[in-house]
Amino acid sequence: MESPENQRTGKKAEENRHVLAFKEEAWERLAELEEALLELENNPSDQDLLDSAFRAMHTIKGSAGMFGFEDIVDFTHNIETVFDCIREGSIEITKDLVALALEAHDQIGKLLNESENPLPEDRETRKEITDAFLNILPESNQEIKVTEEAHHYEKEPETTQKPELSIFRIRFKPTSGIFATGTNPLLILNELKELGECKAIAHAGNITELEQLDPEACYTWWDIILSTRESKNEIQDVFIFLDDSCDIQIDLVDTDSGLDLEDSYKKLGEILIDRGDISHEELQKVIKNKVLLGKQLQNEGLVQPSQVESALEEQKIVRETREKRRKTDSVSSIRVASTKLDKLVDLVGELVTAQARLSQIAVEKEDSTVLSIAEEVERLTAELRDSTMSVRMLTFGTTFNRFKRLVRDLSTELEKDIVLLTNGEETELDKNVIEQLNDPLVHLLRNAADHGIESPEERIAAGKPSQGKIELSASYSGAQVLIKIVDDGYGMDPASIRQKAIDKGLITKESKLSDKDCLFLIFEPGFSTAKEVSNVSGRGVGMDVVKKAIENLRGVVDIDSVIGVGTTITVKLPLTLAIIDGLLVKVHDEFYVIPLAFVEECIELTEQDIKHAHGRNVTNVRGQIVPYVRLREQFNICKQRLPIEQVVITEIEGHRVGFVVDKVVGQHQTVIKNLSRVYKDIDTISGATIMADGTVALIIDINKHLQLVEKEYNAQYGSTVDALH
Repeated sequence: MESPENQRTGKKAEENRHVLAFKEEAWERLAELEEALLELENNPSDQDLLDSAFRAMHTIKGSAGMFGFEDIVDFTHNIETVFDCIREGSIEITKDLVALALEAHDQIGKLLNESENPLPEDRETRKEITDAFLNILPESNQEIKVTEEAHHYEKEPETTQKPELSIFRIRFKPTSGIFATGTNPLLILNELKELGECKAIAHAGNITELEQLDPEACYTWWDIILSTRESKNEIQDVFIFLDDSCDIQIDLVDTDSGLDLEDSYKKLGEILIDRGDISHEELQKVIKNKVLLGKQLQNEGLVQPSQVESALEEQKIVRETREKRRKTDSVSSIRVASTKLDKLVDLVGELVTAQARLSQIAVEKEDSTVLSIAEEVERLTAELRDSTMSVRMLTFGTTFNRFKRLVRDLSTELEKDIVLLTNGEETELDKNVIEQLNDPLVHLLRNAADHGIESPEERIAAGKPSQGKIELSASYSGAQVLIKIVDDGYGMDPASIRQKAIDKGLITKESKLSDKDCLFLIFEPGFSTAKEVSNVSGRGVGMDVVKKAIENLRGVVDIDSVIGVGTTITVKLPLTLAIIDGLLVKVHDEFYVIPLAFVEECIELTEQDIKHAHGRNVTNVRGQIVPYVRLREQFNICKQRLPIEQVVITEIEGHRVGFVVDKVVGQHQTVIKNLSRVYKDIDTISGATIMADGTVALIIDINKHLQLVEKEYNAQYGSTVDALH
């Protein structure tokens, strides 16, 4: 029997799991609340946004009460009341109210994170926010208090949200003279089809013999099963002009809100009774015969075949819909700790390495059976790798909302009218990349708002709209993701940036820099174009940190700018940090991996090519001069070089640089391993990977080698790599 101590420990652990689950859900609802509030600021009349904000607030409050977060319940109560009044139309949405609600949103986040002893200043801020919301409330709502029962047993409020999916049974019986009014029943059926998935069964049992048939009379009526996301009122609107020329009956038989939790549905007889086609007594008489109900009812003349068909169709549609809903609910998402995902990715990486060794052994043994097994393992490993990587992928849109809030607050602080436009929310990136990318993007957006966008007066004087625009977009480019921050502001003046760099001692007057190189000076430590220090910028800290952070993600950053038009900053990142496609090369007995995303082509380097370069480490590639780095020299491999070497041409930040190797082996699936701290000062290597035979291949850091080439050329020839092009 389990001891009382173990029982208490287990109960405490279970409570902690529930609290963690509540907090995770609360953060999701807070994100929804923030998104709705930011949209409401621009679209105050949008009822759906208002309902979304109210539901998020109400869910947070209700869940907080269940888990004992009374401070959150008390704080959100009056805010929720204000939003309820807005929904009723007694309070109007203003920018000040939205700003106050956003402050409340931030305080709820603090309440979720803080310990049992909150900071005095936070308590004071929450009191001021509560008082501000109370002042907004109409007098009739001022004395509403939160009771203990309300915390735990508050009823879910009604909302104007339509059911997600509803199934209606519609009986449409036109009068025989409906044609005389100019109405075509088939057009009514077509209009119903526009509301959703529609199944109509015609009942033609009233049609008389041909000699007695009136060609101007309507003898047919219909039972219609409609699966729709629209309300009953909107269905009634289809028949709004037919009140006097038909009999209409509309019944709701199923909805996602759960009229019946079972997957099954009513039996045939029950449906016919509901419709009024037969009585309960008639059904009981037929059931006693133990014959198929539909067949027996038709034999008795109680119903027409079309009525049975219609009832069976309703039964089928509702059952299928409920089954689909059940399956959808059963495959809903689950929460998994990120550490477990990281461990899974590590294990998949080990499996990829083991699979490569198995494939190599199979080739060496020349055993068809082993080779067949190795190929099957390779296929399964590739599928497992792709599936595992997809689990860690998150849509980039998950971070967009926080940036909208950032730009909104900056707009207020800088007294500028700025709007953030987003595009490519569906683009996916590795979870770890997104997390580490947050701070660099914050710096870039702050700089765009502060340095890029002009004041409203300056924009109008320049013939621009008073409102400045910053566009944040994400898109795929091969094995990379491109993230762009585009503003329509001042633009960057290369000459001004150059002079600023000279004044700060970052370069000399004799330095020969292209316009592009001048733009990249903003990434130098200590560089800033701000005329004075503010809360936003001006201290010369930020852009160098941005570049370093992006390089740590094995990405690159590029800049394009036109004076008076605006600036575009492009960040190129790998899809994942765990496994990449690389180009395996060899120098003497050592193997190296060059990230394939940067490789443009491979060419030969002969003794004749070296003589034509007159002592410089450059080669001519179809009329373009490309500098190169000898990996043999970089890593002090003191062996005689081959008469014909290979040059791997790479492109980064608009520059091309080559890597001279002995041999290009081919494409290699690279599982990245971090190097020991012993190698922390070797910045030209970004990691290592384990080969199929167990040996280690180093992964070349293209960014660092490019910087090395630039420094060498600046020191020897007083010009940059770009000047050679």
